[in-house]
Amino acid sequence: MITYGQESIRLQKSMIKLLTVADLLTLLNALCGFIALLMIFTTELRFAAALIFLGLIIDGLDGIVARRTRTGPLGEYLESIADMMTLSVAPLMLFYATYASHMEFEVWMNLLVGGVLVFSLLCSLIRLSSFSTMKEKSYFTGLPTSASAIFLVLLSFLSLNILPILPFIVLVSLAMISPIRFPKTGLKMDMVTTIFIVIVVLVNGIYSNIVPWLFLTALLCYIIGGPLYLYLSKKKPSNL
Repeated sequence: MITYGQESIRLQKSMIKLLTVADLLTLLNALCGFIALLMIFTTELRFAAALIFLGLIIDGLDGIVARRTRTGPLGEYLESIADMMTLSVAPLMLFYATYASHMEFEVWMNLLVGGVLVFSLLCSLIRLSSFSTMKEKSYFTGLPTSASAIFLVLLSFLSLNILPILPFIVLVSLAMISPIRFPKTGLKMDMVTTIFIVIVVLVNGIYSNIVPWLFLTALLCYIIGGPLYLYLSKKKPSNL
């Protein structure tokens, strides 16, 4: 007769056996997001931003590892949960913490910013929960959550006037749940993104934040130019 304790141990062992190498990287991604949240609460905002960026890099790595090794049944579920923490909740909290001093004693401003961030959070939830069912080989349907995360973290580095950037956060959030197609980046573009991330973290505040501005410009080129590129390539006549 199997006791409750024995059954519990058996289930725990079977859960662990379901994990793959890619899943372990996904767990590390989630850990980066969790520690980033802790750093935000202790006002270590630059360290939190670095951890979010690290989680973003790991998120790209687990996809590469998953394609070259076996994939497990937990992969898609784990990835959505990890991305929710690292690429949605943590960047939104970082943005709010960065601009909190701009909103001190302004109730209407806190409500406005809070409403925009809640809207962005809901769009991220919809985006991540529907990702596996709308997955395509050559393009993303809707703006990837990673692009939104980079956008929010870069804004926290630049510390711009908050009111003019709120409409852009709304637009980026709407883009996540839109039917607009965005091209998937290849390994070379992922390497360029990683280099940008490393430089932004290492040289923060040097040369009037020129690197975050360059990174933000490149991101906006992807957000605006990516769908246009796909549209034009689709219209291009094929060789007979």
